[in-house]
Order: sequence, then structure tokens, then C-alpha cells
Amino acid sequence: MDALQLVGLVAASAAVAGFARRTPVPAPLLLVAVGLAAAYLPGVPDYTLDPHIVLPLILPPLLYTAAVDSSYLDLRANIRPVALLSVGYVLFATVAVGWLAYVLVPDLPLTAALVLGAVVAPPDAVAATAIARRLGLPNRITTILQGESLVNDATAITAYKVALAAAVGEGISWGGGLWEFALAAVGGIGVGLVLMVPIHWLRTHLTEALLQNTLSLLIPFVAYAAAEEVGASGVLAVVVVGLFLGHKAWKVDFATRLQEEAVWKMVAFVLESAVFALIGLQLPYVVRELGRYSMGQAAWYALGVFLAVVVVRFVWVYPATFLPRWISPRIREREPEVDWRAPLVVGWAGMRGVVSLAIAFSIPAFTDGVEFPARNLVLFLTFTTVIGTLVVQGLTLPPLIRLLKLPGRDRYAETLAEAQAQSEASRAAEERLDELLADERNALPKPLADRLRTVMERRRNSVWERLGAVNEVTGETADDTYRRLSREMIDAERAVFVRLRDARRIDDEMMRTLLRRLDLEEAAAYREIDD
Repeated sequence: MDALQLVGLVAASAAVAGFARRTPVPAPLLLVAVGLAAAYLPGVPDYTLDPHIVLPLILPPLLYTAAVDSSYLDLRANIRPVALLSVGYVLFATVAVGWLAYVLVPDLPLTAALVLGAVVAPPDAVAATAIARRLGLPNRITTILQGESLVNDATAITAYKVALAAAVGEGISWGGGLWEFALAAVGGIGVGLVLMVPIHWLRTHLTEALLQNTLSLLIPFVAYAAAEEVGASGVLAVVVVGLFLGHKAWKVDFATRLQEEAVWKMVAFVLESAVFALIGLQLPYVVRELGRYSMGQAAWYALGVFLAVVVVRFVWVYPATFLPRWISPRIREREPEVDWRAPLVVGWAGMRGVVSLAIAFSIPAFTDGVEFPARNLVLFLTFTTVIGTLVVQGLTLPPLIRLLKLPGRDRYAETLAEAQAQSEASRAAEERLDELLADERNALPKPLADRLRTVMERRRNSVWERLGAVNEVTGETADDTYRRLSREMIDAERAVFVRLRDARRIDDEMMRTLLRRLDLEEAAAYREIDD
């Protein structure tokens, strides 16, 4: 892939993802569909997933940004269902789907079938969590899906390595496989624990936001490479570091947080868009490499494997949800009640993604002169499973969620909790301000002291106003109107600065300084409230 092809891929995928935001279709699904269609357009170059790029260069930043945005406390509170899905289910799916593929496909060795099982075992929850947030699913379901996607790749990659060693005749035993899995897991967590404290110390002691954000961009690659270098799981190392830094992000200065959020949103948007487009663009290569199998045969095998993947997830999810509650009174007391609808959503949200394809492409044709059996068929079945789950489950998940009428997030209760938290914080700030102003070293003219109190009062009242009545004419709350008027005033100031620059009464450097002050004021006055 040359530079022009790479630029074209990023630009086209970003455009499609941007268009998807204006449609009810989730961006990953539209990107895959457009990629499938574009693969056969004349003039579109061949794009082939390179596992040496996807696994060490694309996977770490996507995992890191997901980990930073996750809640360590929520994940800890739901560690049992997350572990059952991210570890237990992946291992179960590796064996179950592998055995079913072995029964279904003639002449497919069991070891090669287990490699296929490991490859298609980990769901990619990017699309699922995006749908869950858009439709307002309960926070616990979203947390479980997020937590599963953070850890399951590490389980699948380790299971794949064990199955691959057996497939090429390296004589690995079940005991040796379990030992390798334990070593990768413990080692990855250990590397993450070792790195997270010094990295956090660096983040809090660097004095320039630019340097701090440069470090932020390097963190996932450093953690992944360090763990892989010692034979541990790079995925787990990245997740551990990301969770810790996200939990401690409040200790970093505000300029770093503002820049970091914008930078990582852009990075995640570009990478996710390009990755899902690449999935669709693989079709010509996968079909061309199918080899001795006819399309009719391969299509039946693909349907069988797809159904196996879907069914096996439900076979695991329902018992894993209800059996522990039935066995343990402690779990029943500690965790909220669950009915049949929540595991149905979790089971149907098992869409596969780019990690499965990247692992499949990394299967070597030969290892020490030993050929991997049916590599092209395994690659084809992985591709059809990924596409099938993204299209079938991805398109039907939103109507399924609406049909089940799961209780969504309580927006009023969330806003009330936010208002109460802000009220407590404002009281603490007011007490601190009184203490400071009582000291003659902090003497301020009354207008400036009043301004501090006004800003504090504004923060306290703004959330409460969201709970109050709206303007009968505009439909806005008082807080909405305040922010809109603030923006109009700032726009008027901004226009004056530009006019003065154009008249050469101020230079560009001064204009940029003045505009940055307005930008910060606008960010404070017209902050975005996430739905």
C-alpha cells in the first residue's frame, strides 16, 4: 500500500463515517458495506490487511482509548460477568466452534479447526457499544460489553498461538497451552502494573501540554511492545495502563485533558473508520485465495460456521448469567436482578471485527517447512463470519433492543445526581474562597471577587436549571439560553478581532492570542453535554 492509497483509504473512510452520522445506520456497518461495494469498482487498488501493522500499530491505540474512557470502578463492580465473557466465553467458543467446524468441513484437521475457533472467538464490541449508547441501554450492559472487548482479544490471541503450534506439529500439550496462557495473562498484567506508575508520574510532572500529549500518543505502543518483547500479552498491558491513567486523569492539568480528548477522539475516529472499511475491501483477495474449494462448498461451510458462532455465544451467555446467581446467594445479594432480556442483548451483540481478520491473515502458510492445512479456507470462513455478524446482528440489534423495551438510563436521576454533586463541590469552593479572601495576601477588588462568586454560582445553578421548566417559545432551558447568548456575544467579539486583523490594526499573532482566550471562554460557557 503506497502513500496515495493510504491517504485515499483514510479520506474515503472518514467521509463515509461522517455521512453515517446523518443516518440511522451505525458507521461500522456502512463502512463495511461501502468497502464491499468498492472492492469491485474499477481503479480501486487491492488493500490487504497486514497483521504486522494491525496488531502492533492499530490495535494498541484503539484499546488504549477504549480503556481510558472506561470506568475502572464500574468494571471492578462487574468483574465476574466481564471475566466470564472475555476469558471463559472466548476459550469455550474456541473449542466449541472449532469442534463444530471440524465436524462440518471434510478433511479439515481438528488442530486447524481449533485455530479457526480461536480466530473467530473474540467479539469486537465497537459497534455494539456504539448502538448501546445511542439507544440508552442500561449502564451495566454497556459496561459488560466494553469490558469484554478490552480483554477478549488477549485471550483469543493466546489461544490462537497455542492452537497454531499444535496445527503445525510443534507438539504442544494442553498443560503447555494452559501454562502459556497463564504466562501471557500474568505477564501482560504485570508489565502494565510496572509501567503505569512511572508513566503517570511523567504525565503529572511534564509542564507542557504538548509534551504530555506526545507522551500520551506513545503510551499504548510502548506498553504493547514492552509486553510482547517478554512474551506477555501486549493487549492486557495496554488495557491495565489505560484503565489506571483514565482513573487518575483528574490529576493532569486541564490543558492536557482538553488537548488529549480532542487528539484521541480524532485518532480513534480515523483508525476505526479505516479498519472497518478495510474489512469490506478484503473480499477480492479472500475469494481469489480460496483455492481448491468451490464457492458453493465454501458458502455452505461459511453458513454453518456463522450459525455455530451465533448459537455457541447463547449457549454460554445464558448459563453464565443465571447459574452463578442460582448457586451463590452472595451474588444474588450483591448484583441487581436480571431477566431473560439482558443476556439476549449481550448474546446478540457478539459481532466480530478486524482483530479476527488480522489474526487470520497472520496464519503462516508454512512454518519450518510444515504447511498449515486449509489456510485459505480458514481465512474465507473468518471473513464471512465477520461480515455475517456485522451485517446480520449489527442491523438487527437496534430493532431488537427497541422490541425488548429494556429499561433505559434514567436521565432525570442522572441529572439530579450531577446537580447534587455540583452543589456540594460549589459549597466547598465557596468555603475555600472565603478562607482565601480573608487573608490579606489574597486581597482582590470587589468586582473581581464578585466575579469569582458569580462564576461559581453559575456552575451550581446550571445543572439544576436543566431539571426545571423550559422556555415556552424556544423550548430551551435557562441554561440553554444562557449558553446560546454567550456564544452569540463571543461570535461578535471574534468578528471584531478578525476585522481589526484585516485592517492591519493588530497582527496575526495577536489575533490568535485573543481568539484562543475566546475559545476557552466559549468552551466553559457553551460546553457540550453528552447524551
